[in-house]
Amino acid sequence: MKKHFLALSCTLALSAFGMVSAQAQNQEPLKIGIIATYSGPYADYGKQFDAGMSIYLDQTDGKLGGRPVEIIRKDTGGAAPDNARRFAQELISRDKVDIISGLDFSPNVYAIAPVINRAKVPTLVMNAASSAITEASPYIARLSFTVQQVSAPMAEWLADNGVKKIYTVVADYASGIDAEASFKEVFEAKGGQVVNSVRTPMNNPDFSAYIQRIKDSQPEGVFIFFPSGVMPLSFLRAWQERGMDEAGIKLYATGEATDDSYMKATGDVALGLVTSHHYSYDHPSAENQQFVEAYETKFGEGDRLNYFAITAYDTLAALDKALTETEGNAQGDVLLEKLKGMQLMSPRGPIEIDSETRDIIQTVYIRKVEEKDGKLVSVEFDQFDRVKDPAKEK
Repeated sequence: MKKHFLALSCTLALSAFGMVSAQAQNQEPLKIGIIATYSGPYADYGKQFDAGMSIYLDQTDGKLGGRPVEIIRKDTGGAAPDNARRFAQELISRDKVDIISGLDFSPNVYAIAPVINRAKVPTLVMNAASSAITEASPYIARLSFTVQQVSAPMAEWLADNGVKKIYTVVADYASGIDAEASFKEVFEAKGGQVVNSVRTPMNNPDFSAYIQRIKDSQPEGVFIFFPSGVMPLSFLRAWQERGMDEAGIKLYATGEATDDSYMKATGDVALGLVTSHHYSYDHPSAENQQFVEAYETKFGEGDRLNYFAITAYDTLAALDKALTETEGNAQGDVLLEKLKGMQLMSPRGPIEIDSETRDIIQTVYIRKVEEKDGKLVSVEFDQFDRVKDPAKEK
């Protein structure tokens, strides 16, 4: 009887200790390391991430899953794999982060994958769009998109609308190569012909020679993919200067070419451009209207939010839901299990994290740049529902 009483006492003590430990963990700050671009020509990427996170944390009193949040930022200055790897090591070993996120360029994610694998740190991608990213580590989930996910619908839409001959131009890096391959595969499977393909360097080249070659070959249309920012703007200006519209050649792109935060700088050269993407500032939903209002109330109307801000917001929403279910436990295997199969209603529309690939499933919209209320916006007029990364459906 005495032994039974002692065993029961020990069990109760251990249970109480477990409850106290869980409560103590729930009060500790949740440390999130953000590896992103905060300087150089792509500095807007980090700024947009911060805005989206800030808006979500305003709604939750600065907490996720009941835990106060501490954000530690690391600036890679762009696509810089060596910097990203070093920052991941610092965040894990020195700063003791629970989670790594941000990650705007695909090469940076591939560089940190071995680091997070060893440490088993859950990593949520807010932008990097190369298809194979979630295959690089079982501790990676993606809340953004893949380039193939938005390129394939454009190829399908063009073929279905009678376009037969296309010339492709993409930036020469992992995501650009994904865009080129995915577009070509779908377009040709539906009877179209890619008459030529060009990959341009990432250092913002003079596009005039490329465009002249396109003009001489006289395709029906051109499909482009470049990362948001300076490259699409340079291409669009060169396109206009060479009189390509007057030559009867149509231009099509993924949504990076009409990134909302760069739309004002891009100006009228974007008018009429048809693109495919997963988010537009003009998306007509109550959730998006509320998000836009929150953004403009906090940051003003001078700068416009874009898809980086939306994904950062959704990333924290997913973390909040998962951590609530784990009672604040952010351990890699535990958290990833809660993220798999998760469904959320985002300002961009319904989203889901694929339970097998840990990649995003979402609506992809076909849009056209128009002027509304004195602003250039991408107006959605067609859509593809529940789109997965085509490379993962094979």
